[in-house]
Amino acid sequence: MESSKLKRIPIPARYLINLAVLAVVLFLGNYFISSGWTTRAQNSILLQAGVYIILAVSLNIATGYLGQLPLGHAGFMAVGAYCGALIWKAALALPQPLSLCLGLICGGALAAVFGVIIGIPALRLKGDYLAIVTLGFGEIIRVCIINLPKITGGTPGLLNVPKYSNFLTVYACVILTCALIHTMMKSRHGRAILSIRENEIAAEACGINITYYKVMAFAVSAFFAGVAGALYAGIQGSLFPDKFSFTESINILVMVVLGGMGSMAGSVIAAFVLTALPLVLQSFSTYRMILYSLLLIAAMIFKPTGLLGTYDFSLSRLLEKGLRFISPRKKGASK
Repeated sequence: MESSKLKRIPIPARYLINLAVLAVVLFLGNYFISSGWTTRAQNSILLQAGVYIILAVSLNIATGYLGQLPLGHAGFMAVGAYCGALIWKAALALPQPLSLCLGLICGGALAAVFGVIIGIPALRLKGDYLAIVTLGFGEIIRVCIINLPKITGGTPGLLNVPKYSNFLTVYACVILTCALIHTMMKSRHGRAILSIRENEIAAEACGINITYYKVMAFAVSAFFAGVAGALYAGIQGSLFPDKFSFTESINILVMVVLGGMGSMAGSVIAAFVLTALPLVLQSFSTYRMILYSLLLIAAMIFKPTGLLGTYDFSLSRLLEKGLRFISPRKKGASK
């Protein structure tokens, strides 16, 4: 009985351990960046990787957890990016932390509104039809950006956006995003979303409101995509419509599929690797895209379920395994 008690870590202690470890990693990373241990190019890779981690993890809600196939995630990213950038340009008189939070929240909220608007009619469809509708939505957003030059800057782009995004801001948002999505998926709402993925008819027969949970998952996914878009605007300092094309939505979807549908840890790893890989392969500039494509094809052939499948890393679970390994030895030593 004593050894079994040692094997389980209480839930509050789990959250405290995870929070402490993430805080240490965050501040150590910020220290190394601010101390000049990394080059400007490496800093850019780290910041962009953080943005794509948020995009991949948020898309995983709709694809991995809900079991749908949306192809308009770049559209939500664009809404959040332009909304955040316009607020930051208009609120230069405000203190930077207040302006930053306002831009991120408004960018995410506006993207969530678009998520609800497109989600109510689109999520009545399934499979290829849903993919086509969401793809069309993403292209409509891009065309609207091009044809509203007085607001968005049009094709020449929106310039002189305040560069508010830094390592601490981006990765604090990454941690907060992963924590909130993890908490949601462990709640009854998350279990309802997973039940829809497993068997939609059975879930509806059990009294689950299918439409409500589909739209909720779509809106939450869009919200975090909008936050990622605002962070992207704060990194680049300028926005161009071509960045938010159909290709960008496919790139984000590839990260989710490669990492594993339904695995948050897989999405984080795949987003980081796929963001850094093209820059790492720059020395092979002639064959860079060929090598990149071959690596993706090989990954899908030898690991079709993704790098981690549906597995999610848990630090507390790892500690529990360590306790299980240590506790029998203590018992044997006492004998």
